[in-house]
Amino acid sequence: MADVTEPIPESEDLAADGQPAGVDESGGEATEAEGDPATRAEASVEELIVDLERVTGERDGYLDQLRRNQAEFENIRKRLTKEAADASGRAVEQFAERLLPVLDACESAIGHGAADVEPIYASLLGTLEKEGLGRIPGVGEPFDPNVHEAVFHEPAEEGDEETVVVEVLRPGYVWNERTLRPSMVKVRG
Repeated sequence: MADVTEPIPESEDLAADGQPAGVDESGGEATEAEGDPATRAEASVEELIVDLERVTGERDGYLDQLRRNQAEFENIRKRLTKEAADASGRAVEQFAERLLPVLDACESAIGHGAADVEPIYASLLGTLEKEGLGRIPGVGEPFDPNVHEAVFHEPAEEGDEETVVVEVLRPGYVWNERTLRPSMVKVRG
């Protein structure tokens, strides 16, 4: 193939880049404003400012999204940690509740004179108390329906202003301030 080039007309002046003055690099005719280097620099600065603002906006958007994602992740992590701790606490509480009949049986055996059971009972009760088990106060305490279950009722005597517990038929327990099993009591008042 032959190399075909257009001859540059001699009447036109050449610009610094070797192109005829008045013709832009893409081959189209340039306007008088585009031909002026100050105007081209001004247009380039304006384009750069617009691009910078666009990129800055995108960056701010990505940064905002990242911060939201981090906050959401932290919230989820905290919630899952709390749920795991709650589930673990409930499991231990349920285990302690299943041991209450064992405590009742030990108390009953001790009440019938089985002294050999007393160290086991004391050890089991001590271990559970360290983990959060507490015994509900009994005789002489004011009746509280949140922690007492009244199964017998005696009429009030003179001078009794409130209902009080006069006998504990089955002890009640709390687990970390929450009623695990109410006391079965006899009340007067």
